[in-house]
Amino acid sequence: MTEILDSLRGQIASHEAALQDLRQQLAEAEHNHHQQEKVLRQKPKLSSDPLDHDMNFGVPDDFRSEVFAILDQESPIGHGIAEQKRWPLDTNEYKRYGRQLIMPEIGLQGQLKLRNAKVLIVGMGGLGCPAAAYLAGAGVGTLGLIDGDVVEESNLHRQILHSTARVGMTKVQSAMISLNSLNPTVKLSPHTSRLTPDTALETFRNYDLILDCTDNPATRYLISDACVLLGKTLVSASALRIDGQLMVLNSPPLPAGDPKGGPCYRCIFPKPPPPESIVSCGDGGILGPVVGVMGVLQALEAIKVLTQRTSMATTTIPSEPPGLLLFSAYSSPMFRSIRLRTRKPKCAACSSQSTITPEALNSGSLDYVQFCGSVNPVDALSPQERISAESYAKIRLGVNPFTGTVSRKDSHILVDTRETVQFELCNIDGSRNVPFSEVSAARTDTGRGTYDTMETEEPLWVQELRQQPEKPIFVVCRFGNDSQLTVKKMKALGLDYGGKRFIGDVRGGLRAWKEAVDHDFPEY
Repeated sequence: MTEILDSLRGQIASHEAALQDLRQQLAEAEHNHHQQEKVLRQKPKLSSDPLDHDMNFGVPDDFRSEVFAILDQESPIGHGIAEQKRWPLDTNEYKRYGRQLIMPEIGLQGQLKLRNAKVLIVGMGGLGCPAAAYLAGAGVGTLGLIDGDVVEESNLHRQILHSTARVGMTKVQSAMISLNSLNPTVKLSPHTSRLTPDTALETFRNYDLILDCTDNPATRYLISDACVLLGKTLVSASALRIDGQLMVLNSPPLPAGDPKGGPCYRCIFPKPPPPESIVSCGDGGILGPVVGVMGVLQALEAIKVLTQRTSMATTTIPSEPPGLLLFSAYSSPMFRSIRLRTRKPKCAACSSQSTITPEALNSGSLDYVQFCGSVNPVDALSPQERISAESYAKIRLGVNPFTGTVSRKDSHILVDTRETVQFELCNIDGSRNVPFSEVSAARTDTGRGTYDTMETEEPLWVQELRQQPEKPIFVVCRFGNDSQLTVKKMKALGLDYGGKRFIGDVRGGLRAWKEAVDHDFPEY
């Protein structure tokens, strides 16, 4: 920080010196100008000829303007010859794109197609950032960028167009700064609002190709439907943890009902996955290079679509059969491809029986969130089975908030249900780790409230909790959802001894613990 301050002070001093020098030059110029005017007032007029000028002090402004005006009238002929382009690309374009121009897959015609193309990228996150960078680098003429979020510090390990200095800035603005620095010849069109059904068609209309770089099913269905209605090819990808998938949809983009057209997202996934099965990057994690690989592959597929030899308008058979590319970073081989079927005969979007219309989208009558469903917050416990983070902190300090009596720190058991990899990152001192995956796997005989006798023996964590029946159990997780389900499972296993032993959860989980009790507790 000291170096930055010293640098700024130095720049200010330098500019102040330059400003003082300019003031001195201005004073000298004004003085000379006054002297010239004094001399001119004293000199007699030479003649009445308008071309008879005194050139002692240079060419008069009015005479110079007349000469330039005459030259400008003659400029179309001279400039036409000078400005006639000798080569199809600008000189700097040959230099910038030379390494791909010499490839037969691109060549001159391919580069001209890229320069004239308009590509819209929906989502400037882990997928959109690398995709946009490579498309801008390749010379795509216009890039549209859609995202309604702002840059957060947790984005930076994978969203490569953003930086620490731009945390809090909109992702679109941040991406535009990086892309303009990479290739200032690319036209960037910002869309800083979230995509909605009533804006999708108007937003997509002027673009040649769409890239779906979003992370939720509702938006994916919306993007695909809009592409079908407008006849746009869609490059769709997703990534989570160490896995990713990629599809080129609606290619070729033939009208709905034409069986030779490429399948859409609804053809592949007619029904959305159960909402409770959807895991976000924030919950499941994501390895930066994994989402980067998928974003780069999206850019590659986009370039292939834009530079293909045959015209999209006349193509009836795609150059490649539709396929789903799967990537798994820790598998061998890492890539595998699944052949996809063509358009589904009764698809709601691209078949002859389609029910999705432009009017339905524009009116907002299609509720994509309702179609995909949403997960309601877990509310499995009664208030008596829950405790606030502040109240639990008092118990740890030795005071029971319910009885007011003094208790020891080891008078209870704290169970942390996060997976082991998260537990090792940070945890409350003295807590025990029982991963929720192990809790969920435990089977119970609900009729007797004991462990299922079909198993050989109880899991170790159940046995350990049975060994200390006198101690109440408090359960904590990351956000306060898994902990509630764990309390229910523990009671189903009979660990509460028919209500004689208290088992409850810390409301709001470790997030509430950080906000209300331990402000230094790591957040991830």
